[in-house]
Amino acid sequence: MTSTNYARFINFLQNELSISSASIAVAERASVTSELSYPQPDSNALSMILWQYGLVTLEQLDKIFDWLQNTYDFN
Repeated sequence: MTSTNYARFINFLQNELSISSASIAVAERASVTSELSYPQPDSNALSMILWQYGLVTLEQLDKIFDWLQNTYDFN
């Protein structure tokens, strides 16, 4: 995911789902892949970590995946 697309994703989380910056920061730290020479956030991992840590509900997680699917045609 490009940095522009990632910024749009974070904007969606904050503005549409009212997820705090602090919650996103916690999930980002946990989701960064350390195997890369330059760590990149992964929207799918970030979404799951937000849910696993209890920072989003299952309904919000559904909305996140719907948004990702509608915004980025993965087919």
